[in-house]
Amino acid sequence: MIYSIATVPVNTEGETTLTREQIWKGLELKARDARLFLPPGLCTRCDVVEESATHFVREATIAGAELREIITLEPHSKVTFFQATGPREGAIINELFEDEAGALQLKFYCYLGLRGKEPNGPEEQAEQTQFDSDKGYKSALLSTLKRTRKLLAEGNL
Repeated sequence: MIYSIATVPVNTEGETTLTREQIWKGLELKARDARLFLPPGLCTRCDVVEESATHFVREATIAGAELREIITLEPHSKVTFFQATGPREGAIINELFEDEAGALQLKFYCYLGLRGKEPNGPEEQAEQTQFDSDKGYKSALLSTLKRTRKLLAEGNL
């Protein structure tokens, strides 16, 4: 199994300060359309295909993989992506919270397996290494904050 966790401060010196409401809007936009937040060309399709009071379902093509995700939103707090189909199974969570000092933090964590691969085998170990690297989910969190700031500056948030 793959377990990864990363946390970054939402507001750092020299950056436009984001409120909880603003970052939440960014997280919700990212959940609905990953193309807005991922590097150009990485996500070539992202469509919400079902919606209910408790969740929505999106189908996407990310890095060439066809995905179907069930997404739940806990307003102003947490977005959970349940991997219904695709190369991974499990859950990916983005959580917004305040630390002991009251500063907003954005946290990523996941508990995943690779469909059709040996548990803790070489493929999962490689994915674990990728997730935990500087190019893994910590960079995705920083990218999400950067894109949210850009959308805010453009008046699109």
